[in-house]
Amino acid sequence: MKLFRKSVFQTVLLLYAGMMSAQEKKFSISGHITDGASGEDLIGATVYVHELKTGTSANAYGFYSVTLPQGSYHLTYSFVGSVPHEAAIVLDKDMKLDIRLAGDAKELEEVVVTAERKDVNVSKAEMSTTRLSMQTIRSIPVLMGEADVIKAIQLLPGVQATSEGSSGFSVRGGGYDQNLILLDEATVYNASHLMGFFSVFNNDAVKDVKLYKGDIPASFGGRLSSLLDIRSKDGNNQRFSATGGVGTIASRLTLEGPIGSDKATFIVSGRRTYADMFMKLSSDENINGSTLYFYDMNAKLNYRINNNNRIFAAGYFGRDKFGTSTIGMGYGNQTFTLRWNHTFSPRLFSNFTAVGGFYDYQLKSTEGQTGFTWDSKMRNYGFKSDFSWFAGLANNLKFGYHLTYHWFSPEELRGAENSIIKTSAEPNEYALEHALYLSNETTVGERLTLKYGLRYVLFQNIGNGATVNYLDGYAVTESKSFRKGEVYNNQQQLEPRLGVAYRINDVQSVKASYSRTSQFIQLASNSTAGSPLDVWFQASQNVKPQLCDQYAIGYFRNFADNMYEASAELYYKDMRDVVDFKDHAQLLLNSDLEQELRFGKGTSYGAELMVRKNRGRLTGWVSYTLSTSWRQIDEINGGKRYRSPFDKPNNISVVATYELSRKWSISANWVYASGTPVTYPTGRYLVENNYIPIYSGRNEYRYPAYHRLDLSATRKLSKPGKRFQSELNFSLYNAYGRKNAWTVQFKQESDRPDVSYAEKIYLFTFVPSVTWNFSF
Repeated sequence: MKLFRKSVFQTVLLLYAGMMSAQEKKFSISGHITDGASGEDLIGATVYVHELKTGTSANAYGFYSVTLPQGSYHLTYSFVGSVPHEAAIVLDKDMKLDIRLAGDAKELEEVVVTAERKDVNVSKAEMSTTRLSMQTIRSIPVLMGEADVIKAIQLLPGVQATSEGSSGFSVRGGGYDQNLILLDEATVYNASHLMGFFSVFNNDAVKDVKLYKGDIPASFGGRLSSLLDIRSKDGNNQRFSATGGVGTIASRLTLEGPIGSDKATFIVSGRRTYADMFMKLSSDENINGSTLYFYDMNAKLNYRINNNNRIFAAGYFGRDKFGTSTIGMGYGNQTFTLRWNHTFSPRLFSNFTAVGGFYDYQLKSTEGQTGFTWDSKMRNYGFKSDFSWFAGLANNLKFGYHLTYHWFSPEELRGAENSIIKTSAEPNEYALEHALYLSNETTVGERLTLKYGLRYVLFQNIGNGATVNYLDGYAVTESKSFRKGEVYNNQQQLEPRLGVAYRINDVQSVKASYSRTSQFIQLASNSTAGSPLDVWFQASQNVKPQLCDQYAIGYFRNFADNMYEASAELYYKDMRDVVDFKDHAQLLLNSDLEQELRFGKGTSYGAELMVRKNRGRLTGWVSYTLSTSWRQIDEINGGKRYRSPFDKPNNISVVATYELSRKWSISANWVYASGTPVTYPTGRYLVENNYIPIYSGRNEYRYPAYHRLDLSATRKLSKPGKRFQSELNFSLYNAYGRKNAWTVQFKQESDRPDVSYAEKIYLFTFVPSVTWNFSF
């Protein structure tokens, strides 16, 4: 009897376990979401599961995966500017389902401010991030008529231009070298053309732009303040097409299409300015002998081997040259990316990437006996292995390993033939940077989402056969030699990341985040604008990595069926081992640069408010940033804290585009910002008939406030539906001719040397431009 009862009990347990196993059986549906017209991957396209009232979004390669219990489901695939796709499925096994979304003609006629789902600012767990569509960037009036990624993000809250017309930008009080700029995952060290008046990114070749001001994913690191992640187009796999433009300053052309079949595509995009061609027409020898131009080229190949394997090869090549018959300057960027996407299973997606970034800059003079050539170079080679494990709707794990090899040639000076200047060079510097990361995004119930992750970084200097000095109190106390290739001075950091989002209801949410970031590669510069001749250097036995702990909290609210978005964010940044330079520091041609450096702490905090209209004939946004940024270094300013060079308490941006008709649209943007901090002379004393200035404390004064209005109008020249499309864009930069201070110099009266005066130097008043854009 006991045996019978035991047997019955075991049978019931087995049946129950079988029932539970059947109930818990789950399957995955995965695939790629692409644009039906071009075949481009749709980054951030959404998949919504109606029965569970939740969903997921496609990653940076258009791949999605949803794991659900066995059953029947109704899915909606959507992307702004496309017709939603409905799918009814019976999920009883793993499924592969690729989706092509057709364009919505009505939606495409409107300016779309964001390329993500309409309620992404409320529903998504991340904060302090913005994704801009290419159509928005093209609609913004810019300097000299060239649509520009960098100029567009400078209009976002928390982001400020470092100087008039510059492509340098400061994020939440950080330096412009504290921004990690990636093009197809490769690092771009100098994102500017023509001393900063243009960026290196050709808008015709760019597919996606996303800026992280905080809450940076654990898969990225190496900079303190922000991440600007730019992805280029993959190429049209449906038909051959061309896009281009002819403007007053530059012309550009982009060609793309399939290679043989829709499995392989290419894109090639080029751009060049031609101010130097007009200079040759001048009768003035000083002008017709001058050089002033830049060019760049993007190229990409994409091959889909099968449903589980895809390879990409991409490259960027750009160069600037300008100067006169006796002196010249040049610099250039090159990047390459070789990427392999592999899907191990419906739940496990991988990306293996080899990347390289090269940057060099040069100054040359042929002036008689003082002729010389000065140049500097830097290179990095990297390998990345990234994995995404879609464990289900409640968990999305990401993990990987990155390795970067840094190579620096800090400075080399070569005297010209018959020059009195002697040839000299600083020894090359080498380093390895390793990074391991793990992160997860999980939902708790229907309203709470958690993001958490950890990044481990190990930075290693590599010997070059030369002697290195150890400093104490900025004086050499010990010297050691390391053989070439020998690894020494290991520095490591742990970088935790945490984000919390609570969705109050369908239209509002609150979010908070914490992140620690570190920076091992620094920039030596005494200019807030940035110069091609700034010197990059690495962490060493004397230079610790900069660290930043950032805390943020925000409230997000949508109105009128997500037509209007409103957000308010508060942030606080605590920075350690920030770098500044002693007074009168010598940065160029200095073999003891580390002795010029001073280290301390910094703080930055503020509030960012933004209201944005996403749809309709009138679109755009209004943003206001209230912020402050401080530094405190014992050896600078008498140990008293001082304003950082990027402290601008008030910053306002207004951006608007209005569709007057099918043929005409107008755009405008107005910006206002507090003046940049500056150190002014406050007195002087006489020494042997020479007046020596006495300066104020570091950054005690400000330049005058900056404000500017830009206008543009676009006239479509082609009828809708025609293969060949063209338009004329008329742009006016600084429409009311504000003479904003670029710098202020103090000079002495020529006839009364005891009297001095301030002289403001400005760059632009009115700058009109006309550009003809076309596509077919």
